[in-house]
Amino acid sequence: MATDDNEQNPFTRPGFIAAAVVVALVVVLGIVIAIVNATSSDDPAPEPSSPSPTTSAAPTSEPSDVAGGASVCGLEGEELSGTLSTAPDAEWAYQGTTAYPTSAEFGPGDTDGDGVRFCFQHSPTGALFAAANAVVQGTDPNTVLAWLTYFVAEGPAREELLASSAGSAGTEGARVQIAGFRVLAYDGETATVDVAVRGSSAGQNVNLSMVYRLIWEAGDWKLQVDDPAAPIDVATIPDLAGYISWGE
Repeated sequence: MATDDNEQNPFTRPGFIAAAVVVALVVVLGIVIAIVNATSSDDPAPEPSSPSPTTSAAPTSEPSDVAGGASVCGLEGEELSGTLSTAPDAEWAYQGTTAYPTSAEFGPGDTDGDGVRFCFQHSPTGALFAAANAVVQGTDPNTVLAWLTYFVAEGPAREELLASSAGSAGTEGARVQIAGFRVLAYDGETATVDVAVRGSSAGQNVNLSMVYRLIWEAGDWKLQVDDPAAPIDVATIPDLAGYISWGE
C-alpha cells in the first residue's frame, strides 16, 4: 500500500520507474521511471554516443532469422550455464548524467537511430550488461518508450505495458548510479539479474534492488513481463551487503 511519503518520493512513484525501466521501468521503463510507476501507485541529453557502430535499421522485437542461440549482431562467446562471482571489466559511458557499462565482448553491440543500445552476449555477463543498460535507458524520457518497445519480450502483458508507459514523466532532478549486482539465476534461456542502484533526489538518498527477469529472444536479452503493473521487482534496501561492487 502506498504511503504519503512514497507518493512524494520519485524513486517510489510508478512514473519515475517507467522513465528510468521505465530505473525510472521504476526510477527504469520510464524500467527507473516505468518501474517506479508500476510498483508504487497509479501516479508515475543529447543522444548518447555508442561504443560501437550505429545501424541504420531499428531493432525489432519480432523473431529474427538468426539461427539457434546466435546473437542478433553476431557477438560470440555463447554460454548456456554459469554465473558471475567477480565484477567484469567494462568501459563506462554516459547517458545524461548516468554511467552505463559497455564492452566490445559483452555488448551493447549496436545502437539504433533512436539511441536504443541493443545486442548483448548470450552469457551470464551479457545478461548483466543488458540489465545494467536497461536501468540507464529506462531513466531517460527521451529514449524510454523506444527502448521498451525493443526490450520487452513478446507476451500478453507487452502491449498493456507499452500503453501504460507512453506518458511516463522524466526524472528531472534525480540522479541514478549503478553500484553492484547479483546474478540470481542463469540457464541459457533465461536469466535473473539483481542490479543495485543508488539514487538521489531533492536531497534524499535511497538504495534500490532492481531485479530483471530476462529471456533470450530473437538473438538478444529481453525483459520477460508477466504483470504489466510490476514489470521488474524493485525494492529499497538498507545497504549493498551481498552485492558484487560494480560501477564507474
